[in-house]
Amino acid sequence: MKRGPVVLAIGLVATGGLVAVLASGFQHDPHDIASPLINKPAPDFALPTLELDGSGKQATVKLSEKRGEPVVVNFWATWCVPCQEENPTMIAVAKELSGKSAFYGVIYQDKPEAIDAWLNLHGRGYPTLIDSGSQTAIAYGVYGVPETFVIDKKGIIREKFTGGVSFDGLASVVSALIEEAG
Repeated sequence: MKRGPVVLAIGLVATGGLVAVLASGFQHDPHDIASPLINKPAPDFALPTLELDGSGKQATVKLSEKRGEPVVVNFWATWCVPCQEENPTMIAVAKELSGKSAFYGVIYQDKPEAIDAWLNLHGRGYPTLIDSGSQTAIAYGVYGVPETFVIDKKGIIREKFTGGVSFDGLASVVSALIEEAG
């Protein structure tokens, strides 16, 4: 008995099945994956700032100390093209809502030196936090950048944006939370 044609047929069937399974995944936009953290307490963190304070020291930002105001947490990196594209938008929204909400950029799998140089070139608008070991990104379930979480005054994640944000989209969500916080 010749095994060649049988092996070939089995290989074609297996390959066809694998291609069908993979192709079915192309029907779904990965940005449409709902975060299981929506309407749940935001994972707390205490992260050092990239920028030095007035005394030349790194400050530490603890999320739980920001209760009472909406908080935007944006995970990003220098090697991320959508992050570069959304940077002016993030800065503009942070400036527009300054004093009414807190904005933080969290470095995702990047080096602080690269981030500092990148910010010097592209602009700064809010504190940048160092997530050594990506523990905060893991707690938030970040699987790529940019990912932006909007947290209400009680510390509950109310919205997640995957990919670059628009001014109107982010500003409207944060503004609604500011109104709720009244």
